[in-house]
Amino acid sequence: MLTTATITSKRQLTIPKSILSRLGLKSNSKVVLEEVEEGLLLKPTVALIDDLAGSVNVSKKLRGTPADEAIKKAKKERFKA
Repeated sequence: MLTTATITSKRQLTIPKSILSRLGLKSNSKVVLEEVEEGLLLKPTVALIDDLAGSVNVSKKLRGTPADEAIKKAKKERFKA
């Protein structure tokens, strides 16, 4: 599906709601941008985690936790903040 969008003077891009819904994204969702030969590839961070599955050791207590929450918990534990 091809869709056009406009990049504003603030370098912001509005992604059509239909695409966000299909990707399971909502406001403030984290995404990963990858520069590829054809342009930019946008993926939900969940897709990145799936791509990395098995290559990163995750403690048992953080398995199954959303990435943002796991990072916060790990930082809090590591730095006792």
